Amino acid sequence: MKYLPGLFALAGLLLAGTAQATQAEHVHAHSAWIRLLPGDLPAGGYVTLQNQGDQAVRLEGANSPVYAQVMLHQSSDSGGMGRMAMVDHLDIPAHGQVELSPGGYHLMLEKPASPVKTGDAVKIDLRFADGSLLHVDFAARPANALGP
Repeated sequence: MKYLPGLFALAGLLLAGTAQATQAEHVHAHSAWIRLLPGDLPAGGYVTLQNQGDQAVRLEGANSPVYAQVMLHQSSDSGGMGRMAMVDHLDIPAHGQVELSPGGYHLMLEKPASPVKTGDAVKIDLRFADGSLLHVDFAARPANALGP
C-alpha cells in the first residue's frame, strides 16, 4: 500500500504523455498526386499540407511500400538554369500550409517495386520530426498532368 501513491503518479505521467498529439495529427493532406514519367525516370509526388496546430511541424521525409526510395527535393531556377536538390526537411508553419508542387518542393520517387500505372493509388507515409507518420494515398497521373 505504501507504493500506491507513487504508482498513481507514474500512471498519471504516462497518461499525460500519451494525451499529447503528434505532429502528424495536426497535418491534413489534400490534392495528393504523382506525375509518372516514362521508362526508369523517377516520378514526382505533389501534395498540399495544412498544419492546423498551434506550432510549426517539420516534415523530415517519406517512404512507400511501392517505391524503394522517396526523397524530399526542391526545384529552382537560377539564371535560366533549372536545378534540383535534396532537402533534409520542410517546415510547415502553425495554422499555415505548404504546397509540394511542380517547380518547387516535391517528393522524388524512385525504383518502383512493380510498374505504377495512371489511375493507381500509391500509398506514401510522410514522416515528421517527432517520428509520427501521416498516411496519404497519391493518385498516379500521366507525364503531361499539371495537377490532381
